[in-house]
Amino acid sequence: MKLALLFSLLLVSGCAVFGGGKDIPVVKPIEVITIAKRAPVYHPPLPSAIEGYPVQWTVLNPQLMEEYLADLEQGNAPTNVWYSLTTKGYENLSNNMADIKRYLRQILSIVDYYKKSDKTTEEE
Repeated sequence: MKLALLFSLLLVSGCAVFGGGKDIPVVKPIEVITIAKRAPVYHPPLPSAIEGYPVQWTVLNPQLMEEYLADLEQGNAPTNVWYSLTTKGYENLSNNMADIKRYLRQILSIVDYYKKSDKTTEEE
C-alpha cells in the first residue's frame, strides 16, 4: 500500500521531485500584431468602343413611291424592303437611343468613380 502511494505520488509530481524542472526555458508571451489592409479592388477593362455599321436611309415621298411602283410594273424594281415609321415611332426610336447614351454615360461614370476611389491605383 505504501509502495502504491509512493508510486502514484512520484507519477503525479513527474520530474519536479528530481529537479528536472529547472532546465525549462522561460517562454516569452506571443505578441500579436494586426495589420488592416483592404483587399485590392478589381477594375474590369472598359468595353471596346461601339463602331456602328453604316446605314443608308431612304425617305419615301410620293414622287419616289410612284417611280418605284412604275419600275415594279416593268419588272425593273430592286428587291428592297421598305420600312416606315410614324412620327410617334420615330420619336420612340430617338428616345431609345438617348436612353442608351444616358445608360452608357452612367456606367462609365460609375467605373471611373471606383477607379478614383481605389488608392492603390493612384500609388502605382
